[in-house]
Amino acid sequence: MAALATGGATPSDGATSFQRKVPASSRLAAIAGTRPSVRHGQLLLSSGLPSLDCVLGGGLAVGTLLLIEEDKYGIYSNLLFKYFLAEGIVCGHNLFVASAKEDPADILKELPAPLFDDVHKNQVDEKETAIKSKQESQESMKIAWRYQNLPKMEVSPAASARFGHYYDVSKTVSPELLKSIKWHRFFLPEEMSLHPEIKTCNMTCGYTRLLQSIQRIIYQEGFDGSYPQKKQKNILRIGIQSLGSVLWGDDICCTDNPEDIFSLTKFLYVLRGLLRMSLSACIITVPAHLIQNKAIMERVTNLSDTVVGLESFIGSERETNPLYKDYQGLIHVHQIPRLNSLICDVSGTKDLAFRLKRKQFTIETRAGSSQCDTFI
Repeated sequence: MAALATGGATPSDGATSFQRKVPASSRLAAIAGTRPSVRHGQLLLSSGLPSLDCVLGGGLAVGTLLLIEEDKYGIYSNLLFKYFLAEGIVCGHNLFVASAKEDPADILKELPAPLFDDVHKNQVDEKETAIKSKQESQESMKIAWRYQNLPKMEVSPAASARFGHYYDVSKTVSPELLKSIKWHRFFLPEEMSLHPEIKTCNMTCGYTRLLQSIQRIIYQEGFDGSYPQKKQKNILRIGIQSLGSVLWGDDICCTDNPEDIFSLTKFLYVLRGLLRMSLSACIITVPAHLIQNKAIMERVTNLSDTVVGLESFIGSERETNPLYKDYQGLIHVHQIPRLNSLICDVSGTKDLAFRLKRKQFTIETRAGSSQCDTFI
């Protein structure tokens, strides 16, 4: 019996039969589409973009909030928003999609199609092998001959086990795949027509209705743990589009002194409390370039866990600058959460740019050499 408990190790194998007994409560449950972080022990899920996961330290921690500062025309921020939701569909997670502009059903229909074929996987593996062999040949010329036979340390994040999936932005997800997952919608015009207008705690009616819907889903579906889920534990992915815009009934984008200056910050404060107590993660896009009062944006940043800004080159001088000819914009990582630690690693969050190829979106260093998993 001891051999079975230790994976077949016996005294004749030269291995000890001792096994540390870990309490069942301290073990992370195996949930599809997640993995534990080796840095801080938190359960991680993919943002849908492997290169962004690499920049953020491996992925998004369950129970946290990712805030995306929209680019000027909202093209690329909307793409990251769709990547997050598409990853949830592939992993079988539950979705909650909220918008004041587009019908959530239309948003899901426009999600990028996942790449499941072996041809793409083989292409990725071939590129990784070619790059790795090239690096080894260069290293063999630099080091002394007596050190060549020593075991090599793995330093490339791309060579480790990949996390997340790749998507083709030129195609949309199949209807069959959409039917295989459970999702919830929140379309503000519908909610306002079905329910009378309410306003509580100096918060706009749209924010109040949205919080009530999120709280109801978390409690009824058992994501908070109070009522065990009927099947295997699952993750709730929450996506909120263009929060803070005029369509949500907020005027922070119209004046320096809005009527409800703390409405958005109160919403984020309550939302983070719901996320912390549940198996869920949230992505929010905010039109930061339209918010007149910068003090409000600072408070919004402080109330978020991870903050990433997108700067598009469309309509700017950099669009015709030869130094940026290979890119469509810049990525600014403003904040990374400090989970179970006093500091966070931000060494790989500088000088990042993004490019949109014919089929895929990638994040790279501006020098041209990728520091993340961008082998496409």
